[in-house]
Amino acid sequence: MIVDLHNHTPLCNHATGTPIDYAKAAFNQGCKFYGFSDHAPMNFDQKYRMSFKDMDDYKEVIDILKTEFRGKMEILFGYEVDYLPGFIDDRVLNANVDYLIGSVHFLNGWGFDNPEFIGEYKNRDIDQIYIDYFDAIKMMAKSGKFDIVGHIDLIKVFNYKPKTDIRIIAKDALNEIKKSGMTVELNSAGLRKPVCEIYPGDEILEIMSQMGINITLSSDAHSIEQVGQNMDKTIIKAKEFGYSEVVVYQNREKKMVKI
Repeated sequence: MIVDLHNHTPLCNHATGTPIDYAKAAFNQGCKFYGFSDHAPMNFDQKYRMSFKDMDDYKEVIDILKTEFRGKMEILFGYEVDYLPGFIDDRVLNANVDYLIGSVHFLNGWGFDNPEFIGEYKNRDIDQIYIDYFDAIKMMAKSGKFDIVGHIDLIKVFNYKPKTDIRIIAKDALNEIKKSGMTVELNSAGLRKPVCEIYPGDEILEIMSQMGINITLSSDAHSIEQVGQNMDKTIIKAKEFGYSEVVVYQNREKKMVKI
């Protein structure tokens, strides 16, 4: 495991383990660039994210790790930000970070990836759910506020798949991502979810490779055991689709790293 940019801390209220233990686990797996990108604060669904008062503590802890691992492993600092127009806070957008991950977890207030609300899938047309989701991804890319697209096809998490070809549904979003210069993460967390697939799936990854959209790597760890989990499969998948380099960010600037 060389790169892993999407990982959490207990500040988000649904992760366990200390940041130092995450970093040590990554280092022991040979990681060279390890990023923390915990759920950014906002005045929405505060149960599953850090509070604004935690921002300074979060930065301080990661800065200490940056110093502790200097010369051995680059520790990177960011946030995972929900794309929710009207709730995205300037305190997050203007923070001194290495990168911001933009993610979609909600459709009109519905937390579609939360098992508590899985029943809602039966009340909606599956193709429309996917259309709405990828429209949100498109608008997120168009906003120009973020560096990385988080788990681009998270909507498949419970293995509900559209009837329409996903490549058609995702096309406009991918075009906007390419135009924006954003990077798309290959996120291994999907392999531990009901869908049992990396985010993104092969159909989307194939189009990304054809379009020349850059990728990075993430395990989206919420526990020590998940650090680097299935990253070997993720790297194999990246190479299968012709990728030999991935992106890391330092001070919002892209750097290419061979895998």
